[in-house]
Amino acid sequence: MKFKAMTAIAALVISTPFMASADADDDQLVVNGEIEMITKAPAPAHLADALDEVISGWHMRSDETQEMQADDFDNPAMIFVEQAQDDWNTVMGTKDKSCASCHDNVEDSMAGVRTVYPKWNDAKETVYTMEMQINDCLTDGMGADAWKKSGAKMARMEALISVQSRGMPMNVAIDGPAEATWEQGKDLYYSRTGQLDLSCASCHEENYGNRIRSDHLSQGHINGFPVYRLKNSKLTTPHGRFKGCVRDTRAETYKPGSAEFIALELYVASRGNGLSVEAPSVRN
Repeated sequence: MKFKAMTAIAALVISTPFMASADADDDQLVVNGEIEMITKAPAPAHLADALDEVISGWHMRSDETQEMQADDFDNPAMIFVEQAQDDWNTVMGTKDKSCASCHDNVEDSMAGVRTVYPKWNDAKETVYTMEMQINDCLTDGMGADAWKKSGAKMARMEALISVQSRGMPMNVAIDGPAEATWEQGKDLYYSRTGQLDLSCASCHEENYGNRIRSDHLSQGHINGFPVYRLKNSKLTTPHGRFKGCVRDTRAETYKPGSAEFIALELYVASRGNGLSVEAPSVRN
């Protein structure tokens, strides 16, 4: 399955390898001086033919950007986490409930949740992303309107929930009923698309660590999402980033929340199994 090509023609330049100085072996991400992050880990078994090691995008960033993520006081994403905490406690919808009405304290009830998403939902008989689960809680549990997929409210709520799992390793299941969706995502990951004839793997598997335009390519893991991007001063969700990446190949992209991006999210999340949840991370 391929993305539909547009007619625009553009050039892509991938230059010689460059790694930020923070890629030294003795560097480690420790948030607030106490939350130790696993930023390098043996590649999951399903990547054995492609990678020996999975590496967090944190290692590809400048010292200054790394330092922002290491301290919540300096991390610009944390203002959105604070806003989401207000959302968590706000009564919404016809059932006069807030998130806290059912889940009580977010620190306790959401600990570990981020590590397993996306995951198979038995009741719905499909793979569910965190966005889908949040919207189910809003509409079914609270009688409120669903939030825009990958919108600002959704991104900050994902960030709040993800914070409760920081430091815990990603452990997304890809077997059983989720396997077919995972295979679809894998197919998308390796499918070349657009006028530049690139796949996700072209950049994030074959050229990670190299300079692309003015940035440095990571392995493309999403354990740090939602991510605060300095270039646009806001939180970005996985589907928001997928949309941008596909457009960078000069192709017509799918929409956030589409079946294609759900499958791609499951596959990409599984590539980062073993790395710590870092969200909300800071990237260029």
